[in-house]
Amino acid sequence: MSSGSAPTSPVQAAGGGARPRQRSGADPLLIVCRCFGVVTAATALLCVAVNVLSAVHSFRGPIDIFGGIFRCYAVVFSIFVGVLETEWEFIIKFGKIFEYLPARGMLQIFVAVMTKAYPNVERNDLLLLQEIASYMLLACGAVYIISGILCLGVLKRRKQQKATSRDQAVKDLKELEKRREELESLLIAERSEAA
Repeated sequence: MSSGSAPTSPVQAAGGGARPRQRSGADPLLIVCRCFGVVTAATALLCVAVNVLSAVHSFRGPIDIFGGIFRCYAVVFSIFVGVLETEWEFIIKFGKIFEYLPARGMLQIFVAVMTKAYPNVERNDLLLLQEIASYMLLACGAVYIISGILCLGVLKRRKQQKATSRDQAVKDLKELEKRREELESLLIAERSEAA
């Protein structure tokens, strides 16, 4: 910039023309949490499938009606665990307790126990699926509880808020720059009309 020229915009005047640096990529903790959330949701969906198959098998035989009803409840809880992993604001707003990782972990362990309980099927393939789904969800629940004890949930929420505010600031900056360009083009048009 030459010594005789003045800065053309407030951004250049404040920062000497340099744009604010933006960090590339997301926070590693948030990426790990999202990946683990996807694994947990997939495991919950596996529990849904296993419990649906077990319920159908239970209702086919008139002896085990109570086992079928139990499996229906397990399906509902498994779906809730899967939906909870999306961290949909509507769900979290009504179940504030599930913002905390230990609460999620206890719910997941409960669903894992429901999935494993009452092995009322004779098919070996379904029993194997039942065991895989229940132990995987049990492991996910244990990881959530340990993470909650280590206060990783608090750190995750803080980083999410920081990322959200940073994204909002970048969005606002882009809107301001767009508005500045529009105003500059209007100013140039007015100057050309006046000349």
